[in-house]
Amino acid sequence: MEMNNYFKSMVEQDKCAVVICDLEHTIIYMNPAAVKNYEKYGGESILGKSLLHCHNPHSCEMIIKVVDWFEKDVSNNIVHTFFNEKQNKDVYMVALRDDEKNLIGYYEKHEYRNRDMSDFYVFD
Repeated sequence: MEMNNYFKSMVEQDKCAVVICDLEHTIIYMNPAAVKNYEKYGGESILGKSLLHCHNPHSCEMIIKVVDWFEKDVSNNIVHTFFNEKQNKDVYMVALRDDEKNLIGYYEKHEYRNRDMSDFYVFD
C-alpha cells in the first residue's frame, strides 16, 4: 500500500508548523501551518531556499551540530532544540531516514503547550 498520501495528509492537517529540509539544509516542504507561521519571512516563497538563511549564526551552528549528531548513529533521531516561552511551545529537530536507516534529511516540529479550547466532538 502506498503510504505517502496518508503521511502527506497527516502532516498537512497538523496545526503545528512542520518544515522539512534535505541534508544541504534546503527547505523542501512546509505544511500549511508552517507557511502561515513564517509568512513574515516570505511564507511559501522560502521553499527551495536554505534554512540557514532564516537563522542567526549561532542557530546555524547548532543546526549543523544536530545534523552531524543525527549522522553519527541511527538511534540519534530527535532533539529538543528550545522552548519558546512567548509562544508556549517546544521546538524539536527530528531525523528523517530511508528504509536502510540512512539519514536523508530532517524536520522541525513545533508543539504548543496551550490547552486546546475548541469544542469536543459530540456524538448524536
